[in-house]
Amino acid sequence: MTTYSKEKTMVLESSLWLSRNGFFGTHRGTGGNVSLRLGESSMAITPSSVEYEGLTPDDILVVDFDMTVIEGKSGLKPSVESVLHSTIYRNRPDCNAVVHSHQIYGSALALINTPVPALFDEVSLALGPLIDVIPYGLSGSPELASNTATKLSNKANAYIIQNHGILALGKTMHQALLHAELLEKAAHAYCLALSTGKPVTTLPQSSVDLFTALRTS
Repeated sequence: MTTYSKEKTMVLESSLWLSRNGFFGTHRGTGGNVSLRLGESSMAITPSSVEYEGLTPDDILVVDFDMTVIEGKSGLKPSVESVLHSTIYRNRPDCNAVVHSHQIYGSALALINTPVPALFDEVSLALGPLIDVIPYGLSGSPELASNTATKLSNKANAYIIQNHGILALGKTMHQALLHAELLEKAAHAYCLALSTGKPVTTLPQSSVDLFTALRTS
């Protein structure tokens, strides 16, 4: 039993759910990462380059926002995207959980550098009026973290990362997982709609304004 056993278990169970449901892009790979804010300046996060099915709660690391390991097994390193996660927490005090995944349809839009406009009521209410694209940066690089920081002021709960994958944010881990699902729903439907060659209808501005007001109230 460790200080953060409950939080580590939550991160692990969320990671396994994402992996088993195809959100990480492969079932046997180590892509994607999940974190949970623990306080003002620390988080629990998945380790780097370890298959999810083989993890235990003790393998989840606790690090501060400067990447100092507070709690973790010898030989394990925090996710290569730890700086990205800490950047989000530093800039978004409303966010307590982050999912970074490589889900298929979100990744497809990442390849054509295409944001998702307001298409569905429940998606726009939960995620924001636009699922924007974060400019490309090498995985784990300060550039990617910096590029992400430039987009966070829109207060959205989901983003597409160019030529990479997606980010889903939440006040709770449950919300972050739901937001990853909602992004994939919208991305899937948008890809199918675009493939028809017909014009894609978006929500009327009055609805967008209503959902924006509800999200910020």
